[in-house]
Amino acid sequence: MTQFFHITQAAAWLEARAAGEYRLSTRGVTLEQQGFIHCSLRRQLRGVAELVYGDADDLVVLVIDPARLPVPVRFEAQEPGAEQYPHIYGALPVDAVASVFPVSRDRCGRLVLPE
Repeated sequence: MTQFFHITQAAAWLEARAAGEYRLSTRGVTLEQQGFIHCSLRRQLRGVAELVYGDADDLVVLVIDPARLPVPVRFEAQEPGAEQYPHIYGALPVDAVASVFPVSRDRCGRLVLPE
């Protein structure tokens, strides 16, 4: 089963759980501003984590079951010929999140992500 991954701050996830849906696209950008929620495949997670969240703390990784999404998903690249990433075009219902993993750092300061 293909899963999607999304990194966010733990506080944002707690707010989403209370509201019943998650509405952030990426760090500091809302769904309304971007038009979709950025996600990654497992093989893309490390690169996104280091590029966008390398200096952040108190993070979690949301593991999303695409079969539970009531909104469209499109695989898109930032530019022609670049790697494609899954984008969720609508709010993410908390019920579509199969697991949540806290992100820590190893002794070298590198983000520790789920395997």
